[in-house]
Amino acid sequence: MPSTVVHAGFALLLAAALLGDYYDRRALAVLLVVLVLPETDSFLGPVMPGAHRTVGHNLVFPAVGALLMYYDTRVRDRSLVRDRLSDRWVAVAWVAIFAHVFAHVAVDWTHLDGVNLLWPLRDQFLALDGEILLSTADGVVQTFVDVRTDPETGARSVDAGTTGSTETVHVNNPVQPRDPAEVTEEPVDRRFPIANSGWRLYLVGLGLFALAARRMQGSGAESA
Repeated sequence: MPSTVVHAGFALLLAAALLGDYYDRRALAVLLVVLVLPETDSFLGPVMPGAHRTVGHNLVFPAVGALLMYYDTRVRDRSLVRDRLSDRWVAVAWVAIFAHVFAHVAVDWTHLDGVNLLWPLRDQFLALDGEILLSTADGVVQTFVDVRTDPETGARSVDAGTTGSTETVHVNNPVQPRDPAEVTEEPVDRRFPIANSGWRLYLVGLGLFALAARRMQGSGAESA
């Protein structure tokens, strides 16, 4: 599974691109806290089957947060958030929402059984798995979304990578390293992943490079 370190690599790239003049240690600290929070749904596993990649890994909660932020900062005559904090922290809040969605939820969406994207509105894990290619024989081919038509009834069904629900899907994590329904006498192996493939290690290094580059650019601007 993508580790928190890998998620942080994505978040550092987003921060470097989106924070602009607000890019500093305090803003990065907020983003990293927001990035770690979704993983706490692992601790709900003993009391809620399938909690990991469900409670903290959906698009419903960040969408509600984004709508509330938009209403408060763009629709209302006077923004409560801006009055209590500042424009700086409004910007950081928006980047934190983007980092949560694109650097955490979306990354886990591409791995193993995916995430429960629409929970609690719908209990269905989805995995972004497939390919898009241009073939000289078949033209444009994509396998991310499977569209099938029943030859007898003509009914059309669409499968966007469904893998199961909270009752059937368990994604191993350090809190629950194996499915509770699995009975084995082997010792429990709790693994805390850092980078379990080459592209993930590369992404961690790229994020650290972006962090160092922004810091050097800031130092250069101050000295100038």
